[in-house]
Amino acid sequence: MSHTAADTVLTGARVRTLDPERPWASAVAVKDGRIAAVGEEQDVRDWRDARTEVVDLAGATLTPGLVDGHSHPVWGVEMSTGLDLSGCRDLDALRATLAEAARAAGRDGWVLAWGLDHNVFGGRPVHRELIEPALGGVPAFIRLYDGHSALATGPALAAAQIDGPRAFAQRAEVVCDADGRPTGHLVEHAAMNLMLPVLPRPSAAERRARLLGLLGDMAATGLTGAHVMDMEGTGVLDLLAGIEDGADLPVRLRIAPWCMPGADTESLDELIALQRRTGRHWRVGGVKFFMDGTVEGGTAWLEHADCHGQGTEAFWPDPAAYTRAVHHLARAGVRTATHAIGDAAVRHVLDTIEAMGDPGQRGRHRIEHIETVPDAQLPRFAALGVTASMQPTHTAYTRADHTDEWSKRVGEERAARAWRCRDLRDAGAVLVLGSDWPIAHYDPRGVLATARLRRPAGSPETAPVTVEQALTGAMALEGMTSHAALAVGEEECAGRIAPGFRADLTALGADPVTAPADELGEAPAVLTMTGGRVVHRA
Repeated sequence: MSHTAADTVLTGARVRTLDPERPWASAVAVKDGRIAAVGEEQDVRDWRDARTEVVDLAGATLTPGLVDGHSHPVWGVEMSTGLDLSGCRDLDALRATLAEAARAAGRDGWVLAWGLDHNVFGGRPVHRELIEPALGGVPAFIRLYDGHSALATGPALAAAQIDGPRAFAQRAEVVCDADGRPTGHLVEHAAMNLMLPVLPRPSAAERRARLLGLLGDMAATGLTGAHVMDMEGTGVLDLLAGIEDGADLPVRLRIAPWCMPGADTESLDELIALQRRTGRHWRVGGVKFFMDGTVEGGTAWLEHADCHGQGTEAFWPDPAAYTRAVHHLARAGVRTATHAIGDAAVRHVLDTIEAMGDPGQRGRHRIEHIETVPDAQLPRFAALGVTASMQPTHTAYTRADHTDEWSKRVGEERAARAWRCRDLRDAGAVLVLGSDWPIAHYDPRGVLATARLRRPAGSPETAPVTVEQALTGAMALEGMTSHAALAVGEEECAGRIAPGFRADLTALGADPVTAPADELGEAPAVLTMTGGRVVHRA
């Protein structure tokens, strides 16, 4: 280390550096937001002066800062408005919860809710008639857990003047009965967005306060960064810039704005220009596409239809237009991330990347979710340099015995190849892990534990889902550190603890690699540092 003293020294730690040159250490010096030195206890006296803050981590394990590889903190703050219904397991519980909320809302109010599991409906079609009697005429808008569908009641539909089917430029549907009356089930973003003009919306000040509160809560679980997979309009960037006028973001955000079907060359060029927008702890980096929707919504793009005859269409009505858009961005050096859940969607994204004229453009792209994929597609990820981005905690929405809605829709053969995290790693792919909050909880300890267990931490009575896809502790940690950095081209400045790298660091009360995974889920988040600043301390 140079003669200038460190701002902060972290000592008394088991430091897992993920740096092949020096895998272990016990002390780290931080200066001006970067790691200045990595060493042992005896080095500390050479790093400090009277102004240096020395933090004794008392045996905690220090790792590179944990990054959520797929999150929606800004959109999610709005999406998770109202009642959290994720605890409802059946229709009776749902109706009781909604009845109580309707009484509290009163005749002039709304019931807004989120996180509803499709399995609550017990295999019945999602329909407003199943809940309307409980609400007593109070309008309700309920987002289902997948983030791609919602249920609106009759009074809510009437307020938005939705009285029949609609046509959309992208895959979306106002589901209607045989007589053309809306059932209340709104499938995909364009259909749900019809409700936005009439829904109660938070003020700018509320959004700012809720976002800062959420990011603080995320930091308190050990997160130092998130790959943000949404942005419509530039209002989000103005919000972040406004926050940074007076405060630091406790979690570093890398934002990929959406590109939807119908995007012309002008809108693609606007997305390219947006890549220059940056703040201290946020930047625009990449563009997010959707190749399909969700299995439970019947909108995943599958090679063969699901059990209801659905799932045979792409989110882009013309998949070739998607390919042209990705190629246009790739020629400008822009990274892309594509939501692809079904096997046909995954294949088309891989085909799109393989078809790039310049092989040097291929290694900057990633596929999100990859819920079911056949053997033949696995080696293509590494061969094309495509990153796999997966969310182990989503396995909680399925069951090992395949009695859940997801498994019933795809059938036994495809359910047996669900969330193939280990197969993709073993095939040489870069594998970044995330939560997809608010679809699942953002706590990285839960993501790391579930990646190893294939069931929720602390629930040994729950049978694991495709247990052969479990990752090792080291693979899971890499998925939120070194592989997260590789996924966005930041491997020279992030994802390991080494001199010159960002001082984004996480200290946990258990070793995330060797501690029993069930214990990891409960391990204290001892300290979180983002950009050299301690943003959480237990």
